[in-house]
Amino acid sequence: METQHTVAVAGATGRVGRHVVEALAERGHEVLKISRSSGVDIVTGEGLANALRGVEFVVDASSGASPERQAATDFFTAATRNLQQLGAQAGVRRIVAVSIIGTDRFTAGYGAAKQAHERAMLSGPVPATIVRAAQFHEFVAQLMDWGRRDGTIYLPKMRTQLVAARTVAETLADLATERGPVPARAANRTPILEIAGPHEENLVDVARLLAAHRGDTARIEAVNNPDDPDDALDESGALLPGPDAILAGPTFEQWLRDQSDER
Repeated sequence: METQHTVAVAGATGRVGRHVVEALAERGHEVLKISRSSGVDIVTGEGLANALRGVEFVVDASSGASPERQAATDFFTAATRNLQQLGAQAGVRRIVAVSIIGTDRFTAGYGAAKQAHERAMLSGPVPATIVRAAQFHEFVAQLMDWGRRDGTIYLPKMRTQLVAARTVAETLADLATERGPVPARAANRTPILEIAGPHEENLVDVARLLAAHRGDTARIEAVNNPDDPDDALDESGALLPGPDAILAGPTFEQWLRDQSDER
């Protein structure tokens, strides 16, 4: 029988966090939701000490509201400092945090901010595991909305290995409750792992699948962004997982079909 634990989830109402809450609850663990809507602010620390009292493990699935590097960095460093310091005081045994595959190669924007997040998390007093995930299936619709202009949807030329948010959440739940392995890089013993979907996919191709599924007749084009210093990373395969990554969950097409079946 699986040992039951008390786990706090930061960003509990977000895209990944809500699935983490569900996965943990389904396994019988006691789950404490950490979010501003529950009266806890991880950036200011308001209510966090009380929320972490008696907690064994923390899953950090929080995300900043801004895609800008400085704003996102400020969010992650403040939130991580509070989770680490107050977590240590509360006796938290491990923190598992979500990051992005390829983030260590970015020089600007949200990707670079996640580097600061990882460094702050790994340098804190509570042992931490970083889970770098590929882009989520759910992210495709958001990118399409952002790129829609006058009947055309402009998307970056991106090679990716899309993964379902639920799949990532289940892995986070396993690691947080010490049900899954904690990997280590041979060079520096830093616990970082990657998780992605079953095979490589092209962003434009999956966007066209989603458009057809929705009856959306907008034209979809792949474009470069000369204003983005990291633009080439999308097309070069820098967002693809390494050979030791966990590959799990449905392809985008399978996931889309499953979403329809659930309605």
